[in-house]
Amino acid sequence: MALKFGIFDHLERLRDVPIDQQYRDRLKLVAKMDEGGFYGYHVAEHHHSPLCLAPNQAVYLAAIAQHTQRLRFGPLVYVLPLHHPVRLLEEICMVDNLSDGRFQIGIGRGTGGGQEFAMWGGDPEENDGRFEETFQILMRGFLNDYLSFDGKYFQFRDLWMELKPKQAPHPPFWYAGNPEHAAEYGANYIGGGAIEQLPGVVSRYLEARERQLEENNPMLPHLEEPLYGASRHLYLAETDEVAVSRARTAYAAYGSNFHKPVPAGATPQPRPSGPRNEYSPGQADFDTVLSRQSFIAGSPQTVKDYLDRYEADSTCNYFVASFQWGDLTHEEASASLELFTKEVMPRFTASKSQVG
Repeated sequence: MALKFGIFDHLERLRDVPIDQQYRDRLKLVAKMDEGGFYGYHVAEHHHSPLCLAPNQAVYLAAIAQHTQRLRFGPLVYVLPLHHPVRLLEEICMVDNLSDGRFQIGIGRGTGGGQEFAMWGGDPEENDGRFEETFQILMRGFLNDYLSFDGKYFQFRDLWMELKPKQAPHPPFWYAGNPEHAAEYGANYIGGGAIEQLPGVVSRYLEARERQLEENNPMLPHLEEPLYGASRHLYLAETDEVAVSRARTAYAAYGSNFHKPVPAGATPQPRPSGPRNEYSPGQADFDTVLSRQSFIAGSPQTVKDYLDRYEADSTCNYFVASFQWGDLTHEEASASLELFTKEVMPRFTASKSQVG
């Protein structure tokens, strides 16, 4: 399978731009991505921080549907414990039909340990259980005309699933961060890691996928040609020096956007459980993420050289880029995107077959 290109977006807050203008600008940018031949667009879900201006992804993605023609799009991810599963079913069906069958379903548990579920008054110990029940309900809703479920957190009986998605029996699923879980849930996979780490990650994903196919559980999604790859923040300029210099200052704003503000003297919001180190988002310094290939900044030739190695050595079939992040302006992101689509993507055969 030829290499395909996608976009990951946090839709971060720019303090000197009105929110309504940011939405209009981002819709214009996504329209350029559609015109440029990208395969997919994936938007995060975060709450109560400058990191994400699209906490209600269905509203935002319905607008994306009206401003694009071919681009596939969806959340990366829906934080399932934060959503009522029946309302989520209805939203997915609506947006998939509004987009003529281009919606993609990203699923996840949320920031480590149920941080945002705890912020809304939930018990973090319930986070994984609620994820599992919500996923099961989604699958039952897609596959049955009437939905019944008797779980610990949700109970329904004979709910008519009048709405159905355009894509039968349902849109493709996506999972981020854990290749084994992605395969177990029948999902495409997006992760991270340097190029030399990716073949091992892909092997874990494909081995888990084989086990999932052998089990042949009819209540799980199954992909004929899964996509799997890594996400990178990109910034392109005419020279390496200009690109790295601007990316360095934008990265400082990106890191600060992970902070969830509280009033003076208030108790800080719950933090993710588990270890945080010099590689964690919002905590690693710019030189570290640059050396680990989480961020790629340079001229079109530098980015082409990187993608040559990615295509040859990663064993991935999907490459996901972030073009507007930190305090990069709409104009800067548009210029970087244009350099990528006109001077980088044509080198790769996938640029001619993204819509297939």
